Amino acid sequence: MKIVVTRPKGQEQELTLRLEALGHEVVHCPLIAVEPLGDEPIDVSGYDWVVVTSANGAHELLRRARGDMPRLAAIGPATAAALGGADLVASVSTQEGLLAELPRPAGRVLFVAAEAARTLLPDALDADVVAVYRTVELSPRELPRADLYVVASGSAARALAALGSALPVVSIGPETSRAARMAGLDVVAEAAVHSAAGIAAAVAALRPAG
Repeated sequence: MKIVVTRPKGQEQELTLRLEALGHEVVHCPLIAVEPLGDEPIDVSGYDWVVVTSANGAHELLRRARGDMPRLAAIGPATAAALGGADLVASVSTQEGLLAELPRPAGRVLFVAAEAARTLLPDALDADVVAVYRTVELSPRELPRADLYVVASGSAARALAALGSALPVVSIGPETSRAARMAGLDVVAEAAVHSAAGIAAAVAALRPAG
């Protein structure tokens, strides 16, 4: 199959290599860019938990954090890996999944995420919120023709849908799948594990037997 990977520039390598190892032709067409929101230090001292919802958020937290790092909760394995490990990794890679697994009372919580991220978890825990990056949707002149498109965020799904509706996509997780369907895309598979390995496994499962 010919597969288009839509991840931001510089974040596509692992997924591309995994898909190529399965025998697919892979084209990189970034549909979002990531922009950090400032360089101000983030004081993590005094918190019981820091909750991080993406690998991009993890990178920005580590770049800007000051003070002794408390326990870390990650929304999925890719986020945990970007943090260099986490004390809690959600079994289901959604805010709902992470909220269900956080111990109660959670104490003082810092929620680190993208600008305009869902606030279900911080609202439930009365957490402090810091937005550390934004995603900007891109519009390439021409979308490569392919058998399958990979989306790893709601922003990428919406940007893809703006270029062509009802395209077949593999999604990185349930929140991205929801955004893709709402945008009119055809979600043919969803990664069971929120990572490049999970996406590759979902693509592999689509291959015809024999």
